[in-house]
Amino acid sequence: MKSLDIEAVQAFVLTADLQSFTRAAEVLDMTQSAVSVKIKRLEEGLGRKLLERTPRRVRLSADGSNFLAGARALVAAHQGALEVFTPKRRRMLLGISHHIVGAELPQLLRHVGRADPGLTLDIRIAASRELLEAFDDGDIDVTIVLRHDSRRQDGKVILRENFGWFAAPDFECRVGEPIRIATQPQPCSVRAMAIRSLDAAGIAWTEAFVGGGVNTLGAAVSAGLGVAALGRRVAPRGTVDVAGRLGLPPLPARDVVLYTNLRDQQARAAIQSLTAALR
Repeated sequence: MKSLDIEAVQAFVLTADLQSFTRAAEVLDMTQSAVSVKIKRLEEGLGRKLLERTPRRVRLSADGSNFLAGARALVAAHQGALEVFTPKRRRMLLGISHHIVGAELPQLLRHVGRADPGLTLDIRIAASRELLEAFDDGDIDVTIVLRHDSRRQDGKVILRENFGWFAAPDFECRVGEPIRIATQPQPCSVRAMAIRSLDAAGIAWTEAFVGGGVNTLGAAVSAGLGVAALGRRVAPRGTVDVAGRLGLPPLPARDVVLYTNLRDQQARAAIQSLTAALR
């Protein structure tokens, strides 16, 4: 009877979920080449091609799709056996800026849950400033926020977020009228960034909608009430970047920064899974 390398099976599951050898390697704390070799040996042992590799993406083959459910069950059983000697549940207090997570949040949570079934996530979605204050006060263990200035250079940059001017596809602005913007109330840093960009370009603007939270803002944009400065990952489905059509100025990109005070191996593994899924 064939035996399977559990690390190779785990590497396969992560690569299938993240559609990337690079992201799977980050979670496993390995090199990309090591992950590729493990999966290749797994394929050789099974006599089946599990993944289709292209320059742009990685996807499951037909055999890989058939194998995935069993592979997940094997990884879960292995992890469950190891957890016999560890506490059954662990809690992570996590804060994420609402400018960073959008419609992909369920997929993100599913991935982290699969990576560590014994983890209880206690999540707060809020403004970056609020989350940093909570982290500094010790109220949360991990926070992922936008960096808007150079006053604070600690933390680990995990990705770069691009912003655009998003509106409903049929949004119109008549010539000579100020651009109608949807925004959050002060002291939102993205609001300040958007207004600075408009003022610097000499573009007249007026507030058409002010609401708390990116979801509320997204609803106003989808309803056609105005244009909003939004990160591309949180822009509502169906909206479009109208910067070129309306002659709006480019918006600067922002670093997404991770702060954590957790150092144990299990916590680090959960954080690596989280950041890999975000990327």
